[in-house]
Amino acid sequence: MSYALTTGPVTQLPVVATHSIDAYLQDLRKFPLLSEEEEQTLAIRFHQEGDLEAARRLVLSNLRFVAHIARGYLGYGLPLADLVQEGNLGLMKAVRRFDPEKKVRLVSFAVHWIRAEIHEYVIRNWSIVKVATTKAQRKLFFNLRRTKKRLGWFSHREVETVASELGVKPETVLEMERRLSCQDTSFDPPANCDEEESFSPAAYLQAPDLSPEEHIETRDWREQSTQQMRNALTTLDERSKQIITQRWLCEEKSTLHELAADYGVSAERIRQLEQAALKKLKSSILL
Repeated sequence: MSYALTTGPVTQLPVVATHSIDAYLQDLRKFPLLSEEEEQTLAIRFHQEGDLEAARRLVLSNLRFVAHIARGYLGYGLPLADLVQEGNLGLMKAVRRFDPEKKVRLVSFAVHWIRAEIHEYVIRNWSIVKVATTKAQRKLFFNLRRTKKRLGWFSHREVETVASELGVKPETVLEMERRLSCQDTSFDPPANCDEEESFSPAAYLQAPDLSPEEHIETRDWREQSTQQMRNALTTLDERSKQIITQRWLCEEKSTLHELAADYGVSAERIRQLEQAALKKLKSSILL
């Protein structure tokens, strides 16, 4: 991936697209910081007049602040460029919602939006398995990692303490601790790994019976055979169909004598009807 700073209207995200993230960070110094008066003037121009150039200047002057926040999330093993890009999106959302009449600096207002976008990105990409789905779990995801660096594995008392501090249930703390202790594992062995010494899941999670091709072939054959049987049954008269169904297709099969009693004929007659029906079914299926 390559990076460079390109800019456009406020509706477009400043894109990181020269040769390295370092070059992008160097480019940020080209955009001077705004004084409080300049920031207020630009914010008023944007919100009252819809001046997109004013909004662009507000965004560009605070990009270095986004990069500073993004560096704090490098411990999650995600590319800095992607973290910065997500933070930039949060900054742009903050500019749109910034109210100059509140008399606060944009950077103080924007920090929530910047962190919120980075948090969403980290949770989506930290693991192939979604580790945080509820509001409480999202809070725990970031706070628990910092706490675990200090405490290591939790004791019962520590679980109760963390739950109390963060306002969640102890069960939620234990569940998130378990999720964070797991790591994604590649199903296939690495390219430079000796397969004989590999302990990747591909080595021990193989299906013991059929290959995928054989499984699909078997499934298709069963579906085709079932459909052929349904079609063949329609060629029988109602009595013969009932005899075949009760003799061959039911879980609790009827005997010849039971059917003979139901139809008021001899067991031999039921056998003859059965044989004739089977012969007709065979002919229909072979056709």
